[in-house]
Amino acid sequence: MIYFSAPLWLFLLCVPALLMVWVWTRQTGRIAFPLDHSELPPSRFWLNVLRLVESLPVLLLAVVILILAGPQRMGVPQAKRSLTNIQFCVDVSGSMTAKFGDATRYDKAMEAINGFLDYREGDAFGLTFFGNAVVHWVPLTTDSSALKCAPPFMHPSNPNRSDWFQGTEVGKALLACQEVLSARSEGDRLIVLISDGQSADLANGQAEAIGKLLRDSNIVVYDIHVAEEDTPAEIATIAMLTGGEVYHPGDPETLAEVFQQIDKMEPAEIERTVGQPLDNFQPYCLVALCLSGLFQMSLFGWRYTPW
Repeated sequence: MIYFSAPLWLFLLCVPALLMVWVWTRQTGRIAFPLDHSELPPSRFWLNVLRLVESLPVLLLAVVILILAGPQRMGVPQAKRSLTNIQFCVDVSGSMTAKFGDATRYDKAMEAINGFLDYREGDAFGLTFFGNAVVHWVPLTTDSSALKCAPPFMHPSNPNRSDWFQGTEVGKALLACQEVLSARSEGDRLIVLISDGQSADLANGQAEAIGKLLRDSNIVVYDIHVAEEDTPAEIATIAMLTGGEVYHPGDPETLAEVFQQIDKMEPAEIERTVGQPLDNFQPYCLVALCLSGLFQMSLFGWRYTPW
């Protein structure tokens, strides 16, 4: 299929069409040569050759008009990685300083998140810290370097940190993340919750209400409970209602495997994009150069003379 960006130029093709009719139908003056005893049969061969040569400038004009019309072709559809919006919701209460392997729960959680970023390139990541208060530390972005620089600033042992982060209010944090993800019109929505304690604001049916709200917002919650105690039932309920999972890693190695498992459960999807129109001047320019070259060669001997 041939497309043109300025198709109105094509109306000028009637000019070379009329010129072509004139070249092949006009009657030129003829001169009779007296030849005695001539037996040469009448022939129109050379007349047709001369008319063909005279047609070359007309064809060149037609090609120039096509070039001015802006010929285009449709580009090949490209494979594009479908975006996933992943909001990390990390508990920074005082209990996250407890030992987990050879470091603290917070340190190992952030280390596992950084490893997860490396094999989810192309997704949008956001980072939320919470305790009794919530702070969206990194907005959703495809630039993962901002998340990798975040761990020292909100470390639970940081003396400059506010006292508002000593407790654990998971419900408040999930609702804050829901507002962030709901503002994204493109891509899937995912919350990775990392916590180690109970949450008082999920009692009295609040867990079910929050879970249904997240589900209705097309948000899936994966909970990673980095403590020896069992995962609180309220948090498990939220994950179940949204179609997510609950993980209870007992050591840092298992924590890294949990993120690999989440990556498998939320595979990157590839979608085909529509081909875009691209300029397609090359074939027309090549034809124009060939016609011009042939006409220049014809001027050395193949041209009409009236005698």
